[in-house]
Amino acid sequence: MDLEKITSSLKAGASKLALLTAAEKNSALEAVAEALEKNRAKIIQANKQDIESARANGTKESLIDRLTLDDKRITGIIDSLKIVLSQTDPIGEEVAGWKTPNGLNIRQVRVPLGVVAIIYESRPNVTVDAFCLAYKSGNSILLRGSSSAYNSNKAIVEIIQNALSNVKGGVPEAIDLVEVKEHDHSDVDEILNAVGKIDVVLPRGGKNLIQNVVRNARVPVIETGSGVCHLYIDESADLNMAAKIAENAKIQRPSVCNAIECILVHKKVYTEFLPKLAKLFDGRVKFHADSTSYAILKNQNNTPVEEASDSDYGNEYLDYECCIKVVENIDEAITYINSHNTKHSESIVTESRANARLFQAKIDASCVYVNASTRFTDGGEFGFGAELGISTQKLHARGPMGIKALTTTKYLIDGEGQVR
Repeated sequence: MDLEKITSSLKAGASKLALLTAAEKNSALEAVAEALEKNRAKIIQANKQDIESARANGTKESLIDRLTLDDKRITGIIDSLKIVLSQTDPIGEEVAGWKTPNGLNIRQVRVPLGVVAIIYESRPNVTVDAFCLAYKSGNSILLRGSSSAYNSNKAIVEIIQNALSNVKGGVPEAIDLVEVKEHDHSDVDEILNAVGKIDVVLPRGGKNLIQNVVRNARVPVIETGSGVCHLYIDESADLNMAAKIAENAKIQRPSVCNAIECILVHKKVYTEFLPKLAKLFDGRVKFHADSTSYAILKNQNNTPVEEASDSDYGNEYLDYECCIKVVENIDEAITYINSHNTKHSESIVTESRANARLFQAKIDASCVYVNASTRFTDGGEFGFGAELGISTQKLHARGPMGIKALTTTKYLIDGEGQVR
């Protein structure tokens, strides 16, 4: 990888983007949406190559689901792009403004970050999401996907670049894709050390990827988190609602970061709740249960269960597996969650308003739910159209990151000859 050449081109692209009007950027994004629509077959064919290779390498089906693109998912990608396109351009927005006593007019305005790099695993939909958010917010983007999705990502980027080459407001040099080789991560090290060439890097993937980026990057990082998410069933919970929320949060797409990995149950309701849960799950999920819940679950028909080990607590399964733990009260639930989570998404099912507000106040996470599935932690569901990931840090951005997460501000000061 010739990083010097790539980043020079991306910087030139960012400079061009900074001068475009909102209408010109929207025109380019419309052209990209049309090109993705016209080239569905090309994308699906490239994706099939990736899926075949993944299966040949023994990849779990739950992870292949993250890799897969079909007509429905491509429609979702295009729809997300169109939502981003329709949003108000953040660049140039005046965040604040005032006049000082000596007559200086000061304005704080929103500007792009510059050259953004994203390092991500599987999920080729991220390629389009990251591109459209970056383009709309005036940033160039360097995409470093995984080798498992390389054919899909390459096809998508080629379609995007061709579309941008043939429309007013198109800046094809504002996007580039790293050519990846299996088991070779030397390019990642180059990106993480590209001080002065890359303005910010975002990791999006599993725990190991994120930790590698956070620990080794010399360029600024916006940390997105792996998802060790919890669901707490309070003593006042509607247990039928709780079981349905648990089913959605665990089973709908177990391989994604906003799926729950642990269910905590108040001691006063576990004997009633766990049989309901086991019946609804109907053998689809393997439980790793503490001794108290194991005594109940082992007697439920068609319920795969084993006693949990220490390594199960705080584990991100990304599969049809889940921890179960009985707790004394809400305080124990909160303490347990804050010591085992990744600051991503947590939920309580309760009919107690006091407990709901206590949970939301004391849980340390980017998104805290009451009586709802954690599966809603998503840029599209939050109305952002797409997302770069879920930021689990507290500086600059937190939670689902839309277009404003790729901006910063600068101060514009107008004077009439003032000196200090």
